[in-house]
Amino acid sequence: MAKKSVVARNEKRKKLVEKYAALRAELIKAGDYEALRKLPRDSSATRVRNRCVLTGRGRGISAKYGLCRQMFRKYALEGKLPGVKKASW
Repeated sequence: MAKKSVVARNEKRKKLVEKYAALRAELIKAGDYEALRKLPRDSSATRVRNRCVLTGRGRGISAKYGLCRQMFRKYALEGKLPGVKKASW
């Protein structure tokens, strides 16, 4: 379980990215790198981390489901993920 502060910081970054997305795109298209440098660092999309929606874990995230590998396995075995079943051959 990730610390609440880490999850909150990531959510704050997501809001900043959304807020500055249009302006950032315009500045990149115009090639105005001086103005880009003056924008907040956290408004860059590369600063946002994919995190598990349940635990906040930052590694081993399944993009399709938004779950870390442990939670994915748990929910898949419980049958709570539609269309997912354990492989057997």
